[in-house]
Amino acid sequence: MKKFVTELRGKTAMTDDGIILGTIDNFVIDTDTGKIEHVLIVPAEDLETRGFKKDAQGRLIMPFETMRSVRDVVVMTLKK
Repeated sequence: MKKFVTELRGKTAMTDDGIILGTIDNFVIDTDTGKIEHVLIVPAEDLETRGFKKDAQGRLIMPFETMRSVRDVVVMTLKK
């Protein structure tokens, strides 16, 4: 299924093993290929963010392998 990036902003992001990461805020796109490189996520209040890479605004920079939208949640398989 195809979705517009704007449809995914504001949705809850979680890992495929059920960990709630937070809310999708924006995306980093490679302008040469058009591929989404990273998802920028406002972290959930109860998420331990040590070990995650963050941008200047404190958003998590999440590289991913796959992403699928299931109702109001986006399930991501993170890159290892």
